[in-house]
Amino acid sequence: MPSKHQKSSPSRHLRIADQIQRDLAELIPREIRDPRCALVTLTGVELTPDYAHAKVYFTTLSDQPGEALAVLKEKAGYLHSLLFKRLHIHTVPTLHFVHDTSVARGVSLSRLIDEANASSAKE
Repeated sequence: MPSKHQKSSPSRHLRIADQIQRDLAELIPREIRDPRCALVTLTGVELTPDYAHAKVYFTTLSDQPGEALAVLKEKAGYLHSLLFKRLHIHTVPTLHFVHDTSVARGVSLSRLIDEANASSAKE
């Protein structure tokens, strides 16, 4: 018989992280009417094992990701309260927004590879 205090399954952990990402992706453009957050895309959510904290990774098409980050940090408490109304879990995590540079880095690497291929084709 499983223990009452048994850790939750990894699939539940992932489902909750995905649900938080979907809900925030809907809430941010609708509830935060700040032009600095108009081009924000959420790329992932990482939850701590106790569900107390969530790192929310985002990218932006704006050339000023710091401005979007400042707005998201300022509105994190408000977004937390909106999530609390939507999610049916005991602990709704505190939100910590992090600018995700992996997409920009991938585009940069792809461009370098294309340039290397083009220069080797000329030779």
